[in-house]
Order: sequence, then structure tokens, then C-alpha cells
Amino acid sequence: MSTLTASPETPETPETALAAPARPAYRVTGRRVLASEWAKLWSLRSTWITLGLGLLFLVAFGVIAASHYKSSLDSGRHLDRDFATSTAVSLSLFGTNFAQLALGVLGVLVTAGEYSTGMIRSTLAAVPRRLPVLWSKAAVYGLVALLVATVGAFVAFLVGSRIVSGTPAAMGLGHAGVVRSLLGAGLYLGLVGVIGTALGALLRSVAGGISVLVAALMLVPGLVSLLPTSWQGDIDPYLPSHAGESIFALTHDSTTLSPSAGLLVFLAWTALALAGAAYRLLRSDV
Repeated sequence: MSTLTASPETPETPETALAAPARPAYRVTGRRVLASEWAKLWSLRSTWITLGLGLLFLVAFGVIAASHYKSSLDSGRHLDRDFATSTAVSLSLFGTNFAQLALGVLGVLVTAGEYSTGMIRSTLAAVPRRLPVLWSKAAVYGLVALLVATVGAFVAFLVGSRIVSGTPAAMGLGHAGVVRSLLGAGLYLGLVGVIGTALGALLRSVAGGISVLVAALMLVPGLVSLLPTSWQGDIDPYLPSHAGESIFALTHDSTTLSPSAGLLVFLAWTALALAGAAYRLLRSDV
């Protein structure tokens, strides 16, 4: 009868250690940082709510403006000065000023929200080089805001143009400059989202970022109107909001910038905000 004897374990040698499967090495890459920011963006309930509000503002106010114009003509009432020279494009994009607040505020929340919760520490621990985090947040949210705003602009125009059909404001997509204006509105709102993201990273405060955003887009133009007329002509076209409006305006005059010039000026404002955010991110602790 044979007996089973337990053989001692084979001692580990350098050869067997090398033969053991190694753990996969994970590296921080641009694609993975983008994927991380994409996942974080859509995991927040505020993203869905605020994007929905931005889309609602853009479409609803455009339809309301077109309906008001149509009803005023049908009833024979005197049109307000703002509506007398309106077109289907200007009426449909009437809600741009309201949509920019929603999309800009969400941009602030994308970055400043992480500072308020302390999550930014985990983010920068995973991505020690820091700047890829800022670029990824700006790129991801800017693209989302661009797509949502462009869809909203086209929907508002398609509905609004049917409402004002048969009036002096009637226009179709085939009219010169219409598609360019609608795409310009989407681009403008997408860049507003990027500026909001930069302000959130620069100020690291939700309240502070929103305050500066609202002041830059809505309060500063009102203050400039109080300056002497000779000064207004030199300053007014280069303000962020007015330069942005020239991107999607259908007509221009001597007091406004051309679409290409307005885009360049607004891109400069966007780059300035991103540069300030990048500087503070590199120079300050979180």
C-alpha cells in the first residue's frame, strides 16, 4: 500500500516571480481625463435640470416673441420699436439672453461645485498635472452646451418661422445668413458655458462665479451706457455680450462688429478667463 506524502511548496525564485502575471499599469491620459469629466457631468442632477432650463428658455421665449409679433400685426396694434424691424431669426433667438444665464451658471457649477464639496482634492490627486482637468472640464461642458444651444436655436426658429409666416418678418432656412446666425447662437452659448467653467475655477466659489458672470454679461453693458457717447462707441462693441451678439446677428451696422470680428473678440474673452483659471490652478493649493 502506498502512502501519499505532501511535498513541500516550491520556493519562489526570480524566474517564477517574473512568470507571475503583473498588474496592469494605468496611466493618466487625456482620453481618460475626458471620460472621467464626462461621467461626473452626467452624474449630477443639476446638469439635467439646468440644461433643460436653458433649452426651455431658448425655445419658449423665442416662440413667445414670435407669437407677440404675430398677434400685434393681426390686431393692428402699433409695434414696439424693438419689434418693428424684427425678423424670424431675431424673434426666434429672443431667448438667448435668458438661456445664457442657465448655461453659464451650470458652467460655474461644473468647477466651483467641486471646490465647495472638496471633491477637487480627489480629482487633482488622480490627475496631478492639474491643467488637463481644467481643459477637460471646459471641453466637455463647452461641447454639451454647444450642442444643446444649437438644437434649441434651430427648434425655436422652425417653430417661430411658422408662426410669423406671411408677415414682413417671415424667413426660411434658405434665406441668406439664417443658418449662419443659428449656428452662431449655438457657438456663442457654448462659449458662455466655457467662460462659466473658467470663472468657477478662477474664483472657486459658486456665488462669486455666478455674480461675475451676470455682471459681465448683463450689468456692465448697462453701466457703459452711462458713459459719454464718444466713449460708448469705442467700448460698447467689444464688451463680451455685445461681441457675442454680433456673432449671430443677421444684420450689422457701423456700431457693431462683423460676425468674424465679434467671434474673435469673444474668443479673446474666453481665452482670458481660461488663462486666469489656469494660473490660479497652478499657483494655489486646493
